[in-house]
Amino acid sequence: MVTTDLDTFFGESRPRILAPSILAGDHADLAGSLAEIEHDGRRWVHLDVMDGHFVPNVTFGPQTVADLRRRTEIFLDVHLMMECPHQFLDAFAEAGADLISIHIEPDYDHAKALSRIRALGKRSGIVINPDTRPEKIFPYLDEVDLVLCMTVQPGFGGQAFMPEVLDKVGIFHELREKEGHRYLIEVDGGVTPEHLPLCTKAGVDVFVAGTAYYKADTATRTAFAELAGETA
Repeated sequence: MVTTDLDTFFGESRPRILAPSILAGDHADLAGSLAEIEHDGRRWVHLDVMDGHFVPNVTFGPQTVADLRRRTEIFLDVHLMMECPHQFLDAFAEAGADLISIHIEPDYDHAKALSRIRALGKRSGIVINPDTRPEKIFPYLDEVDLVLCMTVQPGFGGQAFMPEVLDKVGIFHELREKEGHRYLIEVDGGVTPEHLPLCTKAGVDVFVAGTAYYKADTATRTAFAELAGETA
């Protein structure tokens, strides 16, 4: 069983991480999809939770996270694509999420929600969609462990990567270096091996890959991780 020391991810030196998105796995056998990435040596898995309101799709809830948690000690990165994520923070924390990320776009008290995530003893993340101005999350950069830049419009897997989002990534990377923020920078959506050099150059630390990961064989997945420069 893969085990994870959180200091490996959130210590002084920022790692690079290839984070498979289990959304692209077999939903009739998510435990098997999780076992696949553990067998490959991955230590971080991304879970996209969609509510059918904020995004036009429905995926899974706290029970799924809890069931996966019982089967693994891998890092569970839970991304809430929800209209009212603040109403579900306790449930996902209790289910075993290690990090909970919330979107800036819906109308709720973002600062209070991030504070609640920290109070629950979890790492916190803020998420920004491709067409949202980066300035929208500037007030929260000191409060989060991760900034997630969506590189597709959220809702469905298998979409094409939007390279223009990397300009936004560059802004967050520059702010991090200039102002001493501690957050990791993550990209999610359409990421394939061919995008990794540009992502790395822009300052990305965590590469979420769904379709490109699960459709690859073991050797290709290993090469994917090596190309990402995975260090944790």
